[in-house]
Amino acid sequence: MDAKEIICRVEVLSWDELNEQERRLIDEAKRATEGSYSPYSKFAVGAALLLENGEVVRGSNQENVSYPCGLCAERTALYYANATYPDQPVRLLAIAARNAEGFLSSPITPCGACRQSLLETENRFGKPISVLLYGEQKIYRLRSIASLLPLQFEM
Repeated sequence: MDAKEIICRVEVLSWDELNEQERRLIDEAKRATEGSYSPYSKFAVGAALLLENGEVVRGSNQENVSYPCGLCAERTALYYANATYPDQPVRLLAIAARNAEGFLSSPITPCGACRQSLLETENRFGKPISVLLYGEQKIYRLRSIASLLPLQFEM
């Protein structure tokens, strides 16, 4: 028998432990929640991507009464970035979510489809995408999308 150990390092931070660039990108992700179309779940998610050229691209979740037709905030931002700036790697991703009571106290993580899509971009450019998952009480920082999907689909 062979075994594989999978370790995912997640840094748990406070707002004060972030650098200025990370704070700005989280603010952009929080701002992106304002564009959410989420009349069914009442759960607004915003994502912000910092590209290597310094551009910031935002996206929000877009729901549809036929749930599979909607799109998550992460993929909304990612696909726009890849279509508009096809030669620019993503350096940093920030995600924030809120409900009727406000921003969540703990971070949320991307769904499996978003993880695979983000990983495709990370692999395409051969550069890690750092991740910030925002919560009012704590923020998670990961150094790579691959950390979120260690047993990834590959061809």
